[in-house]
Amino acid sequence: MTSALTMPTGHQLAPSWPDGPTGSQPLPFELDHLLALRVPGLIATRRHIHSHPELSGAEFETAALVARELSLAGLQPRLLPKGNGVICDINGRPDGPVIALRADIDALPLADVKDVPYRSTVDGVCHACGHDVHTTIMLGVGMLLAQLADLGELPGRVRLIFQPAEEILPCGSLEVIEAGGLDDVVQIFALHCDPSLPVGQVGLRVGPITAAADNVTVRLTGPGGHTARPHLTVDLVDALGRLITEVPALVNRRVPANSGLLLVFGHASAGTRYNVIPSEASASGTLRVMDRDTWELAPKIVSQVVRDVIAPTGATVDLEYLRGRPPVCNDARAIGVLNAATAAALGPEGVAETPQSMGGEDFSWYLEYVPGALARLGVGRSGPNVDLHRASFDVDERAIPVGVRLMVLTALQALAAAR
Repeated sequence: MTSALTMPTGHQLAPSWPDGPTGSQPLPFELDHLLALRVPGLIATRRHIHSHPELSGAEFETAALVARELSLAGLQPRLLPKGNGVICDINGRPDGPVIALRADIDALPLADVKDVPYRSTVDGVCHACGHDVHTTIMLGVGMLLAQLADLGELPGRVRLIFQPAEEILPCGSLEVIEAGGLDDVVQIFALHCDPSLPVGQVGLRVGPITAAADNVTVRLTGPGGHTARPHLTVDLVDALGRLITEVPALVNRRVPANSGLLLVFGHASAGTRYNVIPSEASASGTLRVMDRDTWELAPKIVSQVVRDVIAPTGATVDLEYLRGRPPVCNDARAIGVLNAATAAALGPEGVAETPQSMGGEDFSWYLEYVPGALARLGVGRSGPNVDLHRASFDVDERAIPVGVRLMVLTALQALAAAR
């Protein structure tokens, strides 16, 4: 495709968002009309990205597509040092503040099982978390804000961040920060798809909106042996069973109940033969916790509990505890900006309270440096909704113009409030 915003032939599009929900306000300088013209191309872009997903750290073609589209809008994007992400400033009045908007662009190692024309063409890789939608929305925002900048009506600078590697460790947000992505930024905002909310609603919350998330890998070793004589060796299958059943419960007993700590092993492996006691076994999983103080203590607690549980078995323990990301903690003033922008974009009924999630999000690292907020964008489809990170996940594409309107108004509200 010569341009990601060129409508491909043969694609049936979901209807775009109507002229405006009750109580919503128009975008300035007839940008709603421009957005309406762009909606088919934006949906085509989303479908192209969805059908050509790239894993975390290898988002080179996606980044190139983003840079190409921003350049066509008259902007000057720059690639991250590895070439798998993009930063682009939209320059308005030079005396104004700098507001950042972030989208993540990576996909997951899942097979796409949907029967749709835009199904993934890459075996075992799928946009099952909505990052294709985040990327598309931010492209639309860039095009509209570039128009405002050309008119001399953008009261500051808006930095668009298209971030790689949100789904893995080390986090891609740290690459962006190291590359100067937060230089001069006074506030930062992001959206994340939420299939539990309908299109036209945005979930907002002051304070923590996600959990901290770390990776835990435990490797056990022993001499191995015959299943007829476990007393002559170390039974690693038994040790592994104790690890995955006892450790999560015991870790919970070491922290306050309201910390929301959750240790879940998603992978366990030991042995290849029914009559051979293996010499190696392993388990890996995630530790999630809602409370920042408990997150700071978690590595020491997990290490001690693992060693206490395994010690009686005689197995040797190698524990790898990989720090992931702290909770996303939304700044109250930034949520005030999003509240006002959501009401303007969607009417008062568009604002929805949302609970703290046990999911992790590396947007939290940006908030260690500058205040900001993450909002949940309703993308729920008619019928039973499929949760994030499932191979059949899809969205109601009417959420794309909703997200564009919301983030344009968020940027303008933030620039006005920061002056």
